[in-house]
Amino acid sequence: MMIGSPRFRRLAKEGIWVVSGQIASVAGALVLVRVLTEHLNPTQYGDLALALTLGTLICQVAFSGAMPGILRYYTVAADKGDTHQYFVESRRMMLFGTFAAVGLSILLMFGLALAGRAEWLGLVTIAIVFSILGSYNTTLSMIQNAARQRQVVALHSGLDAWLKVLFVAALLSWTIKASEVVVVGYLLSLLLVLGSQSIFIKRLMARETPDGNNEIHRWSGRIWFYSKPFVVFNIFTWLQASSDRWALETFATTQDVGLYAVLMQLGYAPVSMVTGLAMTFISPILFQRSGDATEHARNSSASRLAWQLTLSALALTAIGFLLALFFHEWIFRLFVAEEYRFVSSLLPWVVLAGGLFAAGQVISLKLMSDMNTQALLAPKVVTAIAGTLLSFASVHIAGLKGAVFALVVFSALHLLWVGLAGVRQTNLSAYGNH
Repeated sequence: MMIGSPRFRRLAKEGIWVVSGQIASVAGALVLVRVLTEHLNPTQYGDLALALTLGTLICQVAFSGAMPGILRYYTVAADKGDTHQYFVESRRMMLFGTFAAVGLSILLMFGLALAGRAEWLGLVTIAIVFSILGSYNTTLSMIQNAARQRQVVALHSGLDAWLKVLFVAALLSWTIKASEVVVVGYLLSLLLVLGSQSIFIKRLMARETPDGNNEIHRWSGRIWFYSKPFVVFNIFTWLQASSDRWALETFATTQDVGLYAVLMQLGYAPVSMVTGLAMTFISPILFQRSGDATEHARNSSASRLAWQLTLSALALTAIGFLLALFFHEWIFRLFVAEEYRFVSSLLPWVVLAGGLFAAGQVISLKLMSDMNTQALLAPKVVTAIAGTLLSFASVHIAGLKGAVFALVVFSALHLLWVGLAGVRQTNLSAYGNH
């Protein structure tokens, strides 16, 4: 690709928008940590983290049968000139997901009441509403990104991060300092972003013209078949992703949950977001190269790109680990209130875990582009179960340090197993056995 060519200029422009959006998003997330730690003590921070895990559980289960397929099939529908019916079926599937989320939420509320956690009902309810609306926001952003509307994605990514900062800071200054207030701030930010998202998605849909030859449920069947493995392994991945916090709640204290949540937001989340920057830029290109994954040449091109990105993610992880190792105290002084700073020495290991897991996610993206989500089932489920058991065992033995140890081991195991699945898929594609 020649510098100065139309394609290079287009990719450079897209890259600038993606980088700008992610920089704004990461900066907003770091400032938000400072705001939260200045107003909430570690115990309140822990309550917030636990409530958000329950909201995430509801949505990962309820929407996992739709969202992955909606992301993957936009480019296929665009290639076939059939996006009008794609939008119709995608909207219907998200509506089914919403009904499922409401049903699961009712069951969860009964469970909390029976478990004697009635004081959590208000906080968890707001967290679930936030997570449901967040699923719609994520889906709209995924579609815009697949359509390569980079400026729209960048706008909403940065807007969401900084509106959270503004609303949360204002509410915590004007009202009581409580976890419920924080989630209300998140929700107000999300409502504004969703309003803007709806305007832009209507503009995208207006470009499409209905095709009278489209079959009913044509895309919903494909989306569901593609997404089915996610319905299974998202339950287990939620267990793993939340097990460290709940293990700390069980064997340590809610204060430790809050300290761990801060470590995750400063170490794990930024690395994932920076890697997500590359994935946001590459995913629509990868999916367009693969098409419907039936052509060997297109699969090979997508595979090379995915492995290059994986190596880049690992290199970025090494740099991030070294920076955190030497500057963790300075980072905590800048972004965290004083009562949280004594755990800063654990930050490099959380960065390492975030980078290893992010590299595995890049390989997962490659398997998704190959239309082979079944290959992710065993790696995701088995490593998630192992990670969950390891979290509870390690926290029982070593508390907060044990949670960090379990996170690093899980991330390495996940990368190794998903990497082997990716290598196997590459070899199968090379021999034309896809």
